[in-house]
Amino acid sequence: MKKVLKKGKRGNSKKRLLAYEEMKSLNESSTRIELIQMLIPVGLQAIEEELQSEVSKLAGARYTRTHPDLKRWGCNEGSVFLGDQKMPIAVPRVRDILQGKEVPLSSYRDFQNPRSIDEVVFKRLINGISTRKYEKAALEVPATFGIKKSSVSRKFIRASARKLKECLERDLSGYDIVSIFIDGKGFAENEIIIALGITMTGEKVVLGFIESSTENARVCHDFMNELINRGLNTDNEILFVIDGAKGIYKGIKNALSEKAVIQRCQWHKRENILKYLDKKHQSNFRRKLQSAYEQPTYETAKKKLNLIKRELTILNQSAVRSLEEGFEETLTLHRLGMFPKLGISFKTTNCIENIMRQVGIYTDRVSYWKNSDQRQRWVGTALQEIEPNLRTVRGYRHLKELREAMKNLNFKENIIKVA
Repeated sequence: MKKVLKKGKRGNSKKRLLAYEEMKSLNESSTRIELIQMLIPVGLQAIEEELQSEVSKLAGARYTRTHPDLKRWGCNEGSVFLGDQKMPIAVPRVRDILQGKEVPLSSYRDFQNPRSIDEVVFKRLINGISTRKYEKAALEVPATFGIKKSSVSRKFIRASARKLKECLERDLSGYDIVSIFIDGKGFAENEIIIALGITMTGEKVVLGFIESSTENARVCHDFMNELINRGLNTDNEILFVIDGAKGIYKGIKNALSEKAVIQRCQWHKRENILKYLDKKHQSNFRRKLQSAYEQPTYETAKKKLNLIKRELTILNQSAVRSLEEGFEETLTLHRLGMFPKLGISFKTTNCIENIMRQVGIYTDRVSYWKNSDQRQRWVGTALQEIEPNLRTVRGYRHLKELREAMKNLNFKENIIKVA
């Protein structure tokens, strides 16, 4: 009898769990629908305000004679695309009395452009609304027209392909680039290498990306040449901030030679050294390395690092070799005398790492990449979405000094080579 009672309890518990999950799913669906329903009136109001604003510019404010030849002329029934939804709307009219004809509203014509559907559908889809739920939500919105699952997919492909083309073919000749951050993000067995440029005004610009199996020198060399062919100005020195990957370093140097000034990421260098040490020593040396790299001048930073090297000699020779590898390039900003002013932005690859994290928000939910075209479309789309929201680099007022310092550094080094 006890067994029967226990079995019954389990069964009831399972039913209650299923009922709860079903209710939760319905609540999430209805919440999404309610959000869409709330947003549509707001969007319509914005469109109506835009139309009325154009009418006021043409015919003047109500009950005035600012433009006697043009008069308000009631309204007609019409429709506009609000994102991916076609909505009925009352369209105000303006009539030219002298010509005896209606004056078309350019804003109304723009709102009727179906290309805007592609942009909004792709934004919704890439941010996590699946095509299955999308159709159901669209059909629930009052006074809208449902969109087929298949058409959403086609529109997404068209929109993302346009974004990819914009990203890969952008003319770079109009940008005065003073620094470039380069890093790679893994996609299954492949690597997407992204270049982020910093202009003289501190603006962050996604210069482009390339797909490769590894960050090898030949690929990075070709990538640099591609950017140059698209208009990247190399008349002045450019500060490249990288994580220390040898392929990226060699590719940059092969393509730009002495015009490329390399700053190795201090964070990556520090972590590479620490991985050779026992855990009981890591926190102590992390603090010491951090303190050394934070020194304001090249001389003091180098002196502290050399003292750390002596200590590491006793503990681990591999850690010493890791510190010595690219030693001077971790102190490039110090050698330029710009660390106090620009160290916060250019001592690490944080700028490009932040881009990678944001790309991941869009792409990490994809569990299976069908082909290279799909990968590149999604990355190109994500980068185009991210770029407008990027903040000006901190310390941008000192970028002119940075350019001058790089020029002087190369001049001094060339004199030393000749001597």
